[in-house]
Amino acid sequence: MTHAQAAADSSKALYGGVHTARKRRVTARDLILAKERGEKWPMLTAYDAMTANVFDEAGIPVLLVGDSAGNCQLGYETTVPVTLDQMTMLSASVVRGTSRALVVADLPFGSYQEGPTQALRSATRLVKEAGVGAVKLEGGERSLAQTELIVSAGIPAMAHLGLTPQSVNTMGYRVQGRAEEDAHRLLHDAKSAQEAGACAVVLELVPAELAAEVTRSLSIPTIGIGAGPGTDAQVLVWADMAGMTDGRLPRFVKQYAQLREQLGDAAKAFAEDVSGGAFPAEEHTFH
Repeated sequence: MTHAQAAADSSKALYGGVHTARKRRVTARDLILAKERGEKWPMLTAYDAMTANVFDEAGIPVLLVGDSAGNCQLGYETTVPVTLDQMTMLSASVVRGTSRALVVADLPFGSYQEGPTQALRSATRLVKEAGVGAVKLEGGERSLAQTELIVSAGIPAMAHLGLTPQSVNTMGYRVQGRAEEDAHRLLHDAKSAQEAGACAVVLELVPAELAAEVTRSLSIPTIGIGAGPGTDAQVLVWADMAGMTDGRLPRFVKQYAQLREQLGDAAKAFAEDVSGGAFPAEEHTFH
C-alpha cells in the first residue's frame, strides 16, 4: 500500500477518520468496508440519549441498544423479561441523542422466535418507530430464516453467536465452542449467517483461537465480547467499561473509569452541602 492509499484509508476510518467530524451516519456497509481495510473499531452499548450523545461525540461509530438494558437499566436479573415496547423506547432515545453512530437494536426474547414473519414485524417496528439502522438477533441456524427475511426487506441484521444471553436458562453463563463439535457448529453457524445476509456477527464468550478462525473465514466483520483480540471489532457494556456496575465483573471487561464511585461521591457532597446549609449559596439564588 502506498502512502497516499494509506492516507485515504485513514480518512475513511470508522474511528478517528474525517467522517467522525462530518457527522454522516455510519451504515452497515461501512462496517464491511472497514473489514476490507483491516480496520479494528469500537462498539459500546447505550440506552439513553444523554449517554449516547457522549459516545457519539467521542467518535464511537456503532452503538448497540442491547437487551442488556434489562440488567443495566431496568433492574432485571437477566435479559429475558425485556419487551419490544421497552426496546423501541430505549432505541428511539439513543437515535435522538446521536447524529453519526450506527444505532443497532437487539430483538428481545419473544420478538422473533415464532418465525420470520414475527421477526420482520419486530425489526420493522424498531426501524420505523425508533429509527435504528440495524437490528441484532441471537442464534445460529435457528435464526437464519428470520435473518433472510429481515435482510430481504432492506433492514441490516447482525447475528449473535457463542453465549446468547436470551438462552441463559438452557446454556448458563459459560464459554462456548471449546469442544471440537461445538467449535465446528459455531463456525458453520457464522458462515450460514453470512450467507443469510447478516452484516456482522457478534461472538460472545468464545475461545480466542476459534473467534480468530471465524474472523478469517468471513467477509463480514466479527464483533468480539470475551472473544479475544482476533475479531474485527470489540464491544463492551458501557456500564462495565466505565465502572458503573456493582459487584463482580466478567474476566473480559476492562474498566476505563470508576463512575460509580465518582457519582456516589458527588451525591454525598451535594447532600452534605444541603444538610449543612451551604447549598444553595448566593450565586445559586434569584432575587
